[in-house]
Amino acid sequence: MLRLLLLLPLLGAAGALPSPLRRRRSASLPVGPYLTRYLSQQIDHFGFDENRTFQQRYLVADQNWKKDNGPILFYTGNEGDITWFCNNTGFMWDVAEELNAMLVFAEHRYYGESLPFGNESFSDSKHLNYLTSEQALADFAVLVEYLKMTIAGARHSPVIAIGGSYGGMLAAWFRMKYPHVVVGALAASAPIWQFGDLVPCGTFFSIVTNDFKKSGTGCSESIRNSWDAINHLSSTDTGLQWLSNTFHLCSPLKNLQDAAVLKNWLSETWVNLAMVNYPYKADFLQPLPAWPIQEVCKFLKDPSLSEKLLLQNVFQAVNLYYNYTGEAPCLDVSQTATKSLGEMGWYYQACTEMVMPLCTDGVHDMFEPQKWDFDALSEECYRMWGVRPRLSWILSMYGGKNISSHSNIIFS
Repeated sequence: MLRLLLLLPLLGAAGALPSPLRRRRSASLPVGPYLTRYLSQQIDHFGFDENRTFQQRYLVADQNWKKDNGPILFYTGNEGDITWFCNNTGFMWDVAEELNAMLVFAEHRYYGESLPFGNESFSDSKHLNYLTSEQALADFAVLVEYLKMTIAGARHSPVIAIGGSYGGMLAAWFRMKYPHVVVGALAASAPIWQFGDLVPCGTFFSIVTNDFKKSGTGCSESIRNSWDAINHLSSTDTGLQWLSNTFHLCSPLKNLQDAAVLKNWLSETWVNLAMVNYPYKADFLQPLPAWPIQEVCKFLKDPSLSEKLLLQNVFQAVNLYYNYTGEAPCLDVSQTATKSLGEMGWYYQACTEMVMPLCTDGVHDMFEPQKWDFDALSEECYRMWGVRPRLSWILSMYGGKNISSHSNIIFS
């Protein structure tokens, strides 16, 4: 269950193409130069007992900025190294030229180099207690005010928050909670309704499935049929060995638990492909061709094939994602995306306030059926961190669908 929750922050509304945060030019082109800076932030903005501080990293590019109160485009950093997001957010670099804007990329606390307790930041729930969206937004507000006070000509610069996925949620919430700090927000693929019962728990995966369904005849059906094929073959030692060899796995499958890991890895791969289904070559998560789902679906045309032939085609499909360059000697089921993402931090956030109900039914989507089980999630979180998730806190904090009183937020 926790691995399903890990998919949502990065990916947001998969398949919503084209997104404003997806690069208008080739993703391989370098971004402009930027300066790396640090600001001392309170570890706890909302209490007075904890007075320690940490260094928040942020990046600044002002080569296009009109220095007399020109606009500031402020990237609300999400769950990863801020330089990685900076180098993969070409839209902001494009419009900075058009708007004569300064760019600021703010790193989210507990990710990248912005670690409140250094190497101890993830040691236990006590040290992680300050990893919340509320604390992160307060960091952003303090940073914007600091920039306006210290940069000549920026005192009255309008600031627009920009983010994608979890960062898109933060951009929208930043405008909602700090309307005196940012004049507007662009929230791309920001699933602010993926909480409580605001949308059905299967919506996310049905959207992913639709990407594959429209990209090739028989594609989503082939993936749907692959789960039973894996289940059948993994029931014997010979079948496990065949799966290991066929998928060129770095570590062979030894039991049913390993087979379950393989299936989770495949599920995450299909979701990741929906995220990066760009109309041009890119290397956001992996080096990929243009419209990669269409390329993947070329291997998945016939869902009626025998189990082994079907899974051999599934391997060809996932091999395009993980080994497009042909340089990977084997496929590692423990890794699906870039190491620039902070998985440990998001695991904790998913176990506290970022509780997004997810489920699959194998009918309206192409995935193995899995019910939403909050109690199971709670037990897993308690086992890992000693904390219990608060199912409705985000709705209480940010309003859910009741946001009509807010303004100047673009959801894309």
